This record gives sequence, structure tokens and C-alpha cells, in this order.
Amino acid sequence: MSMNVLEVMSKLPHRYPFLMVDKIVSLVPGKEIEGIKNVSINEPFFQGHFPQAPVMPGVMIVEAMAQVGGILALQVIEQSASEGVVYLMGLDKVRFRKPVMPGDQLHLKLRILKQKGFVFKLQGEAFVDGELVAEAQILATLEDKKEKETE
Repeated sequence: MSMNVLEVMSKLPHRYPFLMVDKIVSLVPGKEIEGIKNVSINEPFFQGHFPQAPVMPGVMIVEAMAQVGGILALQVIEQSASEGVVYLMGLDKVRFRKPVMPGDQLHLKLRILKQKGFVFKLQGEAFVDGELVAEAQILATLEDKKEKETE
């Protein structure tokens, strides 16, 4: 299963300048997902990080991983952004291996390590040209808007 950016936007509440997913290239519900983030010199964070030598902030790479992981979590319980929101709960084992520059294409791969109810532990990896540039374990939870409205 794949998704274009419009389908991604139907799953995530994020919008410019904070949408960090351009495409989902594969998704195995309940198991793993792979997404793409095209890194453009037009990203707002490059104005200050750093003007003379632009490098994508590590926190934005992790955010891109978390957004792709959020799509996987929402797919597991078959919800869209209008029905549920994924919140970041924690990060472990975060490592940055190589700078990400304008013109790079981030390949974001995530897999579910553990799930208990609406809490997910994900292993995320980011690659550029097949080389690992960042990795993290992500703990996230899903808020079910439908369930909250009926309370």
C-alpha cells in the first residue's frame, strides 16, 4: 500500500510548514511503514540552521520519523486525523549518524516493536542514499476523538 501527499494529509493533522511526509511508499498494517521526505532548501528551518552551511535539524528528522510512525499507528486502528491524533510520549536511543542537507531525500522506515492498547513503541530509521543517517525508538499514544466525544 502506498499514499500520495494528499492521502498523507488525510491521515495527519500537520500542515505547512510542519508536514514532514511527502509520500508513503509501503505500509504493512500492524507491522511496518516506509515514507519519504524530500529535503528542500526552501524549508523554513534552513534560514537559521545554518544560513552558510544548511543542515536539517536532528529534531526535524525525528519529527519526520514520528509522523510516518503516526500514520502506521492510525492504520493499525483504522482511523484518520479527524478521528484520532497521535502524540509523542518519549524518545530513546536517538542517534544522528550523518548530516542531512538540502537536496537529500530521507527514506523513513519504522516498525512496531510493541503495542499495548493505544500505546506504540516504534523503531525508526532514516536513510539518505541507502546510508543510515538517524535512528530512534519512539513511544507514542493515540487519542481517540470519537471515544472522547461519547464520554
